[in-house]
Amino acid sequence: MDLRFLQETPLFQGLTEQEIQAILPCLGARETPFGKGETLCRAGELAQGMGVVLEGSVHIVAHHYWGGSHIFGHVGPGELFGETYALLPEQELLVDVVAAEPGCALFLRGPGLGQTCAQACPFHSRMLRNLLQILAGKNLQLSTRMMHTASRIIRDRLCSYLSEQAVQQGSHSFTLPFTRQQLADYLGVDRSALSHELSKMQRDGLLTFRKNRFTLTGPMEDP
Repeated sequence: MDLRFLQETPLFQGLTEQEIQAILPCLGARETPFGKGETLCRAGELAQGMGVVLEGSVHIVAHHYWGGSHIFGHVGPGELFGETYALLPEQELLVDVVAAEPGCALFLRGPGLGQTCAQACPFHSRMLRNLLQILAGKNLQLSTRMMHTASRIIRDRLCSYLSEQAVQQGSHSFTLPFTRQQLADYLGVDRSALSHELSKMQRDGLLTFRKNRFTLTGPMEDP
């Protein structure tokens, strides 16, 4: 277990390596490697705990009854998935967690996720405060996605999402965590229509792109 890496994650921020080592048994910690495309958590099942991505990355995917799917989020190293369901153990999962690339996750489970241990150690309380902040941040992310998909116009959705990525990554040039199909799923649009609109935006001088590397070159205006 790379305790130094865990120490830098949002969940264990502020804890020493010794404190993390002491709290992991309370959380039923278990490392689980995964391959690309592997489903770590499946919709319709009860959560087996929440996961911290140690290596690689995963997508949060909703599959529809009549076919098709949408990506609701991308989770990279140090980030959490399944935390809401882990705190609601009787709630069935509504989404799949699918590996976007090979990696490893640390699964945490047990009563230690929602309450302090019998010793009421202060570092356990600190971890729970961190978890509360993470949940608040995830709620903000969902609100942001709703903002990206509020418009019926594909260009508006792209402008909203790409502008946010530029701000988040602190540069007009940035790399997206999605393939073209995954980006279309995330924004809730047809892939061919998305690609067509990106090409139009490039011709209009708004941006340039190569695969998932984008550079914003002009003001994002309405078409």
